[in-house]
Amino acid sequence: MDLTSLIAAERRDIADLLDGLTAPQWDAPSLCAGWRVRDVAAHMSMGFRYSLPQVAVRLVRARGSLHRMTDRLAREDAAAASTEQLAGWLRDNALHPWTPPVGGLVSALGHDVVHGLDITVALGLDRQVPADRVRVLLDHVTHRSARFFGADLTGVQLRADDADWTFGTGTPLTGSAQDLLLVAFGRKLPAGRLRGAATARHTAAG
Repeated sequence: MDLTSLIAAERRDIADLLDGLTAPQWDAPSLCAGWRVRDVAAHMSMGFRYSLPQVAVRLVRARGSLHRMTDRLAREDAAAASTEQLAGWLRDNALHPWTPPVGGLVSALGHDVVHGLDITVALGLDRQVPADRVRVLLDHVTHRSARFFGADLTGVQLRADDADWTFGTGTPLTGSAQDLLLVAFGRKLPAGRLRGAATARHTAAG
């Protein structure tokens, strides 16, 4: 499977979706705690726009905290850029070779797919990520990767109701494949998207 093509297609799809958002949607909360849709969009293209030396300087200013650095940068870029720029940075860099520090191309695909879902699920948009992209990511879910993203899947079995996929053992948690992917990436989902006894711990309050 050509991961580069899958990544490029996902970036272009998200850029097209961003082009159609309204002003209130751009400023609505995403699934990323504390980030609006525009902050997520700015973060998605950070790796294309900043060199390693620039990132290193920012990291020093953030006293070595990667989370603090990326949070500040996303908010700064979201405030400075137009919505057209935020969408354009993704589209224009569809074939950019950037990957996260760990995980290579699979992690790059995960970065784009999950952050895209952070936007669409929070906005209540019915976007279905193509199954081949979701499947690549589901096949790389491990307890270790889930813990990295803050998800505790101990004693839980994830069961997709629209794909032949399960993960783990224990109390069943059922939902769509892409919603379970979000669970594995530590996201709290809106009420009504998951089913099973473990629903409460993976659903956003309120």
